[in-house]
Amino acid sequence: MKKFIEEFKAFALRGNMMDMAVGVIIGSAFSGIVTSLTDNFINPILNLVTGAATYNLQDVAGFASNFVSALVNFLIMAFVLFCLLKAVNKLASIGKKPEAPAAPTTKKCPYCLSDIPIEATRCPHCTSQLLDEEKTA
Repeated sequence: MKKFIEEFKAFALRGNMMDMAVGVIIGSAFSGIVTSLTDNFINPILNLVTGAATYNLQDVAGFASNFVSALVNFLIMAFVLFCLLKAVNKLASIGKKPEAPAAPTTKKCPYCLSDIPIEATRCPHCTSQLLDEEKTA
């Protein structure tokens, strides 16, 4: 049972799985903004242009208020997701050892200061012969 829980944890906390979950949640929250934009701005403008409806100042204020409310809801959802993912990433990093830095693969040519492979005996840029003590430096 313990192995099953560890496998599930590894599956659920994989980077691409978390990205997909965030994408779905943000997408659904963004659909609220699009719906609000359509219901509160585009449809009333079309109704006004076609003569299907007339609006007073209170109606327009209500439309703007509804859209701002949807926008604030989206921002709150995005902030909560950000905080949640920050906490999950911090918990996932607990107990992990930092990776050792990789061995260098290049060095500087002492003559022309260009980057060359560490095993090189001659600089490909200035064609200078590199001495044995320079290889170890």
